[in-house]
Amino acid sequence: MWAAALAVAVLLALPAVLSGYAVTIFILIFFYAFLAQAWNVVGGYAGQLSAGHAAFVGVGGYTAALLFERGVTPWIGMFAGGALAAVLGAIIGYLGFRFGLRGFYFVLLTVAFAEICRILASNVEAVGGAVGLYITFTGNPRQFQFQDQRAYYYIALALMLLATGVTALIERRRFGIYLTAIREDETACEALGVDVLKYKLLAMIVSSFLAGLGGTFYAFQNFSLQPGAVFGIPLSVEIVIRPIIGGAGTLLGPILGSFILTPLGEVSRSYFGQSGLHGAHLIVYGVLLVAVVLFLPQGAYPYLRKLLSRRNIA
Repeated sequence: MWAAALAVAVLLALPAVLSGYAVTIFILIFFYAFLAQAWNVVGGYAGQLSAGHAAFVGVGGYTAALLFERGVTPWIGMFAGGALAAVLGAIIGYLGFRFGLRGFYFVLLTVAFAEICRILASNVEAVGGAVGLYITFTGNPRQFQFQDQRAYYYIALALMLLATGVTALIERRRFGIYLTAIREDETACEALGVDVLKYKLLAMIVSSFLAGLGGTFYAFQNFSLQPGAVFGIPLSVEIVIRPIIGGAGTLLGPILGSFILTPLGEVSRSYFGQSGLHGAHLIVYGVLLVAVVLFLPQGAYPYLRKLLSRRNIA
C-alpha cells in the first residue's frame, strides 16, 4: 500500500523535472496502460480474448467528437461515448457468449465488429467518411483542450488509476472470483450453478465502457480521428499485447507491460522510421512476444513477484 502511494506521489511530481518529449512518452504509457487495464477485465480475468477493443475506443472517440461539434463538452461526451461503447460491447458479448464462441472464434467475432465499425466510419459522410474528423484546437480546458501537455499527463494518469481501481475492486469481490473461475474452467463453473453468461457479459460491458472513455482522450489529445487508425487492427494489437507481456489477469501486469512496450515502441519507431522501415516496431513487438511466451508464459509481473518473494524468504 505504501509502495503504491509512493509511486503515485512520484508520478505526480515527475512532470516538474521531465522534458516535453519525456512527458509525451509518459502520456502514452499511462494511456495504453489504461486501455490495457480495460481489456484485462474481460481478456485477462475472464479469459475471453478480444482482439477488437479498438472498436470501443473508436465509438467513444467519434461520439464525443460529434457531440462536441453540436456544442456538448467532451467532459460529458466521454460518458456518452463510454455508454455507446458499452452497448456495442453488450451486443458483441451476447452474440459471442450466448452461442458459446470461445478462443479463436470469439477473437474473430471481435475483429469482425471492429472491421464493420471501420468500414461504416469510412463510408458514412456524416461522421467524416474516409477523411475522418478533425477537431479545431481552442485551448479551452472546458473543451478538453489544453495549452500545456502536462494537463494531458495528469488526465492520462488519472485514467490509468481509475481503470486500476475498478479492476482492483472487481478482483476483490465475488465478481472477480467468478471471472477467474470461468477463465480456469468454464464448464465446471456452469456445473456449480454460476451464471457464466451473466458474468462474462458484465465483464465485457465494464471493459468496453472503460475503453470508450479512452476514446475521448484519444480524440482530443490527437485532435483527429481516422477510421483506419482508431478502428484498425494495429490499435487493438497495441492494447492486447501490453497485458500479455506484463501479465494478463493480474492487477499490475498491464501497467508493467505498458512501461516496457511503450518506450520500446517509440524508440523503435524513431530508429526504424529514419531507415524507412515504417511499422518495423511491430516486428520488435513480435520478437518480444515470442520470447515472453517461451520463457515467461505468465508475463513479466508474475515472474518479478515470484523473484521478489524468493529474495524476501532468503
